[in-house]
Amino acid sequence: MTGLVQPFISAVPGALDGKGRVCIPSAYREILTAQGTAGVYVCPSFIDPVLDAFGQVLLDQTTQRYADHDPFFSPGFDDDATALIARTQLLKVDATGRVSLPDAMIAHAGLKDRVVFTGKLQKFQIWDADRYAEIEAAAVARVKAKYERMRSENA
Repeated sequence: MTGLVQPFISAVPGALDGKGRVCIPSAYREILTAQGTAGVYVCPSFIDPVLDAFGQVLLDQTTQRYADHDPFFSPGFDDDATALIARTQLLKVDATGRVSLPDAMIAHAGLKDRVVFTGKLQKFQIWDADRYAEIEAAAVARVKAKYERMRSENA
């Protein structure tokens, strides 16, 4: 894909049903389709208890970033590939926009019945709604504190 890529933005509430399915927000599905993604790539974050989801553009960028690494004799490549690529799954989106999340991914993110999809530009995340409320409040507080420090330093 060439040109500008539409970013994943906003926080969109959703639900996890009893069969482990979530409905990807329609705006996100449109972006994935525009990227030529045959579903959605999902992997457990190794930073937070959340699922990272993305399309073909980010996968292609990641592939390009590792293109010069020797796939057989590079321990750093193997670590990165194990942490990210080997744990990523391409999930098919059904006719109603739902994907079935693997049980291990649901457990990793601690997903219950209410979830929230959060846009992060090149990717989006799938959070447990209660956990995300805490994460969002802490992130907003850190950003406010950072700008207060900047303002006081420039005063």
